[in-house]
This record gives sequence, structure tokens and C-alpha cells, in this order.
Amino acid sequence: MTSFPVQRLVFACAALLFSAQSALSDPLDPFKTLSGNLDIAGGTAHIPVMKGAAQEIMQANPKIRITVAGGGSGVGVQKVGEGLVQIGNTGRALKESEIAKYGLVSFPFAIDGVAVAVNPKNPISNLSKAQIKDIFAGKITNWRELGGQDATISLYVREDGSGTRETFEGRALDKASSTDRANVVNSNGAMKTAIARDPQAIGYVGIGHLDASIKGVSIDQKQPSQENAAKGEYPVTRLLYMNTKGEPQGLTKAFVDYIFSDKGKALIVKAGYIPYAKK
Repeated sequence: MTSFPVQRLVFACAALLFSAQSALSDPLDPFKTLSGNLDIAGGTAHIPVMKGAAQEIMQANPKIRITVAGGGSGVGVQKVGEGLVQIGNTGRALKESEIAKYGLVSFPFAIDGVAVAVNPKNPISNLSKAQIKDIFAGKITNWRELGGQDATISLYVREDGSGTRETFEGRALDKASSTDRANVVNSNGAMKTAIARDPQAIGYVGIGHLDASIKGVSIDQKQPSQENAAKGEYPVTRLLYMNTKGEPQGLTKAFVDYIFSDKGKALIVKAGYIPYAKK
């Protein structure tokens, strides 16, 4: 009469032991028996996480070589689709046409917000969504119209194919395009540099790239922070994706899995993003 409860207890203890052993295993263990090259390219918002993971993996196993390059989301799709890299990063979801053309598989791993940013010397700290739309449409051209200095606005946008640009125009501008008179830069890093050097600049970057060199601007009093983005309180948000051509295998699969491990999540948080659970 007592055998069934005892069996259940034995199975429960075994499950707990297995769980404890799994928890103690090092996420770097799968790389110990691997070797070869892994090339990654695409969205620039991903670079801090990808480089951090690459360094940890290569330090653990010198037989593995991982390269990480930017280029933007469009480049990520094209390169992984054509087999030039094993992982193509995008700051947007893949289009159905891209999935059909290349047979790509997506792995969203982080939540990011896109912040309107200005030079730290600019007194403007909040803008309405309507004002932002008019600025990027080229209808508002002087900071005086917004309560700032009597100075011409220097407008900066990302290049065509940028996931950051697509998210910003889709969510902040309600799918409207930016004026073609804006200055175009090709990465979050280049955007930061441009805004930091130009007191009259306004542009946008992934929230994870905000630091003392540029100032994030609230949208309708909603502060650009990853916490607000994760709670849905900040309106301009997106997911960051790794994409592979078909289901990943070998070293590529091990790298993708590592990004979702505890060590990978720590890198995501360090980069200023919110980890997104693997589904």
C-alpha cells in the first residue's frame, strides 16, 4: 500500500538532484568539444552582447574563432540568407518575404527601447509625440518652437534597412517617413557621436546606448528606460533577434543557447537590455 508514495518520493528526489546538477553546469561546457569559426553580422544594437559572449567562449576554448560585425538589420538578413555568416542580427522581426526567400529562423533574445536623444546641453527634456512627428517630418525646424534656444535643429536619422529606424518610424512616427533633408548615420555608435558633437542635434538610439554623452528625451512624460520599456509604459520598443538559415546546428546552436543561458542574460543586462525568454 505504501509503494506508490515511496516511488513518487524517489522520482521527486531524482528530479530535484537532476535539476540541481543542471543548475551547477557551466553554460560554457558545450563548447569544450567544439572548434571552428562562427561569423555574426547585422544590427548594431546587438554588438555588445555578441562580442561579450564571443570573448567568453573564445577564452574558454581557443580552438573557436568568432567574429562580430555590424552593418544594420538589412545586412544581417542578406548575409545570413546568402550563407556569408551563420547568425544575422536584426532589430526587427523578419518579413514574411525574407523568411520565404532564405528559410530563416528567428530567436528573439532581448527587449530594447528606442529613445529620442539630444545633446546634453539642450534644455529640452520632454516632447509630445505630435512634436516628434513634426520634427522628423521637417515641419518644426527651430528649437525656439519647442521652448528651446533660437537655433536651427540638426536632424539625424538612421540608414534605410536599419531596424532601429524601422522601429522608430513605426512606433514614434506612426509609420511616417523622416524628411529626406535629415543627416543619415549608419549605426547607433555613429548616432551617439553625431549628437554628442552637435549641440543642436536630435536623433534616436537604442535605449541601451544612452549614457552621459547624450540625453534621452521623454515622450509625453514617459521616460526612456528599459524598465519602462519592459513594463509597456514606454511606447517605442522592439525585440532584438538572432536569425539563422534553418535550424542552427553545432557551434551556431551552442552560441544561440549560450545567449539564453544565465551568463548570456548577464551580458544582455550589462548591455542595458532586458532578457527575453526563449520560446
